[in-house]
Amino acid sequence: MNKDAQMRAVINQKLIETGERERLKDLLRAKLIECGWRDQLKAHCKDVINEKGLEHVTVDDLVSEITPKGRALVPDSVKKELLQRIRAFLAQHASL
Repeated sequence: MNKDAQMRAVINQKLIETGERERLKDLLRAKLIECGWRDQLKAHCKDVINEKGLEHVTVDDLVSEITPKGRALVPDSVKKELLQRIRAFLAQHASL
């Protein structure tokens, strides 16, 4: 395992142990709902299903179709806030 992967694993483990990972996920979920991201993605899913036909769409097809759009639709402000929280967490736990 390379050094970056090791560091990511250590940080992820610390996030899980402290419960911060769940808090960040909850915050992300709330922010995405608040900004309308969830509704936009739901509408896109419906469009894809209508376009291809319900009988011709698998879950895997739907996921591969909406994932890039879902990532692109996340507002920069939400990304920045999450990044700031992660940085603050890392600053508190600098012994990693």
